[in-house]
Order: sequence, then C-alpha cells, then structure tokens
Amino acid sequence: MTAVLSEGPREVAEVCVWRIPALDGMIRVAMINLRKRKRLLIRGGHYRLESGQGGGVLSGFGDGDFIRLRDELGNEWCGAAERQYDDSIRFRFRDAQGHYATGVGDNFGITLRDDQGRTWRGFVD
Repeated sequence: MTAVLSEGPREVAEVCVWRIPALDGMIRVAMINLRKRKRLLIRGGHYRLESGQGGGVLSGFGDGDFIRLRDELGNEWCGAAERQYDDSIRFRFRDAQGHYATGVGDNFGITLRDDQGRTWRGFVD
C-alpha cells in the first residue's frame, strides 16, 4: 500500500506499508521515500528590461536559474528564476543597496515591479 503524504514544489513524500507475517502475528513495516522532482531547466540568455516610467534599462546575462543584471547607473542586480507549476517563471532580484524587484515571465516576456513602484518589461534573447 502506498500513500502520498505531501506534494511540494521540490519533493514528494510517499509512505509504503508492508505486512510481513511473523510467528506471533502480523508485523507492519513502514518506510518513507522522498523523491526529488526533476528540475525543469530555465533557458539562459541575454536579458533586456526597460522601465515604463523614466526610461531606465536593466540588461545582463542569465544562466539557468541565476541571473545578473546591471542598470543604467552601474548597480548590479543579482537574482534567481524559479519555474512554477503553470509553466510561468517567477523572478526575484536584489541589489547591493537592498532594493528589490520581483515579477513573473513566460515564453513571451518578463514583467517586474521594484520596491519604488516602477514597472519593468522585457524579454530574453
């Protein structure tokens, strides 16, 4: 008998229960198996994002789920990309001054919003 305990984004836990006959009756043995989900690769490439307000530009390179961008002032933004269940990608960026930007993307483009309320839109080459 197998029962799924929990399904999270990273792993699945299963409990397998076997009944083994013994001299004095049945013995139940339970074993928990953790399976890692296969990592869905995120395409790397050159990122280019433009601000709708103020005309700022973020550009840089990403390899898999790690991305490094630079803005027009020379600030470096390091971030991560994480694939969601609906095949969208969640982006999180942070710079050295503690500013952050988060957003989502799909196969067509990326939309971010930073802590100052600016919206950034762009794409990956």
